[in-house]
Amino acid sequence: MANESMSDPILDLARPEVLALQPYASARALADSAGILLNANESPWAPDGDEGQQLNRYPDPQPPELRRRLAERYDVPEARLLITRGSDEGIDLLIRAFCRADQDPVIVCPPCFGMYALSARIQGAPVKAVPLIDDGAQWRLDEDGLRAALPARLVFLCSPNNPTGNEISSATVESLCRSILGQGLVVVDEAYIEFSEAESMSRLIDRHPNLVILRTLSKAYALAGCRLGSLIADTRVIGLLRRIIAPYPLPTPSVRAGLTALAGPDRLERQLSELAEQKKRLVAGLERLPGIQRLWPGQANFVLIRVADAEALIARAAEAGIRLRNQSAQPGLDNCVRITIGSAEETTRLLDFLESTHAQEPVQ
Repeated sequence: MANESMSDPILDLARPEVLALQPYASARALADSAGILLNANESPWAPDGDEGQQLNRYPDPQPPELRRRLAERYDVPEARLLITRGSDEGIDLLIRAFCRADQDPVIVCPPCFGMYALSARIQGAPVKAVPLIDDGAQWRLDEDGLRAALPARLVFLCSPNNPTGNEISSATVESLCRSILGQGLVVVDEAYIEFSEAESMSRLIDRHPNLVILRTLSKAYALAGCRLGSLIADTRVIGLLRRIIAPYPLPTPSVRAGLTALAGPDRLERQLSELAEQKKRLVAGLERLPGIQRLWPGQANFVLIRVADAEALIARAAEAGIRLRNQSAQPGLDNCVRITIGSAEETTRLLDFLESTHAQEPVQ
């Protein structure tokens, strides 16, 4: 262990094995893709239907143009951005880089995205759960409980939160970062931030090098099938994660789709506006139904409701060709159902189904 005068509040948190690693050097990392390529054991022929994509060649590990456009869109330096296979890979990389089995705990705040805890358990890291508080109007962090649960190597927060839709204030995040500087990282998952009016907390990394932000193109940018996420962090964190990320994580077709989606904001703005309108329609319709016991509109592209029998509602919806998500297994969400905001036609079908279901057999 380095002496105190040489300690680093970020690097000292990493697993010693990761710090000692000699990263794998892929062919694309060692040389560019110009000239005659005989250095990567690739086929010299593109497959049928390639259409200029050069699918016979390994892609760049961090495609420069996509990285540049993402950094520009998120208003962060390129050196602070790592492109990942969705946010899931970012979560997994953080836990593998910073958490030793049976030693370095992870804090989660359920109900929340299940991959935080699952990835930690796969790594063998202890998981501390600090449940959100339902104050009767909305869900909120248990800040006293969070501080009581410290220390932890990683604290995962989601804002807007999945599945409750509540937001976390930047003041709360900054306070937590100060509390665990030198002990751990605060990870804020902003998968749904485009649907809210909140500003990204990536701007806070200048003041708090132990803050990590997760972004994705899966939600607002309509690229769930492409698996393109971004992890934004201090350059020391990025450097550590690049030691353990897969050598070729990003498929060429996904990169091209990402570049197209980022080329102009018009389509994004139109779709965000339409989803906001459909959310208003859905919330207004749900508020009219006496079978809905609780409704949390939240700040994302979904709403959360409580009914008398979530399993029965899910089954009846499936029979009608509508898939909803049962959240009853999450702490505090007994008989709760999450409903994603769809198109105008999908919203109409859902509301018709709910109204007819209530008329036949109330779900209250």
